[in-house]
Amino acid sequence: MKGVRFGRLLACTPLMLAPLRAAIDVETARAFDHFYNLEFDEAVGAFANLVAARPASAPARNHLAQSVLYREMLRSGALETELVTGGNAFLRRAKMNPSAEDARLFDSSIAEAIRLSKAALAANPSDKPGLYSLGVAHGLRANYNFLVRKAWIDSLRDATAARTAHDRLTALEPGRADTRLVQGAHEYMVGSLPWIYRALGFLGGFRGDKEQGIRTLQMVWERGDDNKYDAAILLATIYRRERRPAEAVPLLESLLRKFPRNYLFQFELAQMQSDLGNPRKALEAIDAVDKLKLAGSPGYKNVPVEKIWYFRATVQFWYRDLDAALANFQRVTAKAAELDLNTGVTAWMRLGQTYDLTGDRPKALEAYRGCIAYAPGSYRAKEAEGYLKSPFRRN
Repeated sequence: MKGVRFGRLLACTPLMLAPLRAAIDVETARAFDHFYNLEFDEAVGAFANLVAARPASAPARNHLAQSVLYREMLRSGALETELVTGGNAFLRRAKMNPSAEDARLFDSSIAEAIRLSKAALAANPSDKPGLYSLGVAHGLRANYNFLVRKAWIDSLRDATAARTAHDRLTALEPGRADTRLVQGAHEYMVGSLPWIYRALGFLGGFRGDKEQGIRTLQMVWERGDDNKYDAAILLATIYRRERRPAEAVPLLESLLRKFPRNYLFQFELAQMQSDLGNPRKALEAIDAVDKLKLAGSPGYKNVPVEKIWYFRATVQFWYRDLDAALANFQRVTAKAAELDLNTGVTAWMRLGQTYDLTGDRPKALEAYRGCIAYAPGSYRAKEAEGYLKSPFRRN
């Protein structure tokens, strides 16, 4: 099942994750290797070639759409789990702005995947590949509607349609752990929604259960074949959101062994070690990214150096190395225009907080205003507005 999201993933995101996969050929495996190592331009190109070679393949269309979506998520910073921790509710994501070409490519790919899947099911209502592809397409569109269009109700409808299709698939293959990924994700997602959303009819009677969702995903990780790493990615995200970093660390270490070019896993590991009270290990994980970038290692040479400064400064901030944090946040905000919106706006806010903690109120006010100007209307900007009225104080 390809396509669970790294981070808010991952993330997922947080909404609905998708895909599953059957046994795959060398070309598809190579494309997914690009995908899981954050090489989305290469993944989009590889899956576009597969669509051209196999125009009647619903999975190929889904994989192409998924790569387009995740490329945009990486660009906007939406693959990082910080967005789903603490008080950052699922329904507070900033709207992404993909190009018109990418939006058309995503929409046409999903529409054709759904058409092909329904045609297979019309011929045979128990067609397993058709059920699988149909659920994946709805799951991907749920993510897109949630993250890009901010069409939350449409997103929840698609998430429920994905769950329904994969429930039918599970009934046909009850012993296959891989078919349970969407159910686990949906169970957790619905269980995390405010009660008002769960009370509405478009969820198809699903009430959601966060702990059951976690148990299901854990089972996929332990017993699955095709989808075990998708389950691990999603579980790591959930464990961070639920403030269970000790359970996220071994998952991230396994993911790094499998996908060594994915620098986001290294940053996530740093954050989990920080949450566990291990600043030395957190900084070691960040230093590892820095060294790999300097060495020009595959997957790391294009990591923005500002991103490394940001993660290092964040650990220093929380562990009261304020002079070092101040210097690094200053470096980040000086290049904030080159960063994704989430990293940039948070760096500005943290800079203000650090100034407050060091007693420099005038510079703190200047930084908070910089935060508000950088991303007006964001939840970080609203937080900064509060600090204009009263200084930040660590609890």
